[in-house]
Amino acid sequence: GMERRRAPAAPPRYGRRRFWDALYRQEGAETREWLGGLSRFLPQLEPELRPRDRILVLGCGNSALSHDLHELGYTDVTSIDFSPACIAAMRARYAHCPGLRWAVMDIRALAFPDASFDVVLEKGTLDVLMVEETDPWDVSPQAAAAMHRVLTEVSRVLRPGGCFISITFAQPHFRKPHYAQEAFGWSLRHAACGDGDAGAFHYFLYVMRKGQPLDPRDVALGRRLHQPPPPP
Repeated sequence: GMERRRAPAAPPRYGRRRFWDALYRQEGAETREWLGGLSRFLPQLEPELRPRDRILVLGCGNSALSHDLHELGYTDVTSIDFSPACIAAMRARYAHCPGLRWAVMDIRALAFPDASFDVVLEKGTLDVLMVEETDPWDVSPQAAAAMHRVLTEVSRVLRPGGCFISITFAQPHFRKPHYAQEAFGWSLRHAACGDGDAGAFHYFLYVMRKGQPLDPRDVALGRRLHQPPPPP
């Protein structure tokens, strides 16, 4: 008889809005911190921030990060997420903080004018773009293109001298090539963060400063991203 064609496997749920909407509706006001609270990386973050900075938080989710920044005196914070349920919940939860702004938006197509922020900040959001990747040594063209599109938008909305701060578990070897593209017009450095415990899982804070040159070694790393992988 005719063989039934198997439906293609469904993609992991993280990339789909329905998954996030359901999650935020179910959790309601409970905060979820993907990489720990602000206190864990404040020592590395604070030197990059000034109180009057216009800050954009990408893929805020229901993290308390935006509110924590507000409480520390960074009062101009715009937070975006592609889940309407998430943004509705956050807008309601922090209605008492008029300095916090919330918008439903796709990080690949930001609806802000050029040079409108001093700081763009993301914590674990870009990791979602890579969640379907099985081999960090050989990233799919789709994931690399999605990452490039987001970073192009981040660079566009940053003012000259502004900075993009990315907090992630992604190790420099794998993440730096994506960030080290001359087209973005920024410099790049990173610091490892952890709890200080020997066994603590480390994550990394990457700082990209708009209008400063990339280190030649990072330029070389970035060029590798667009080369075909060597034959096995």
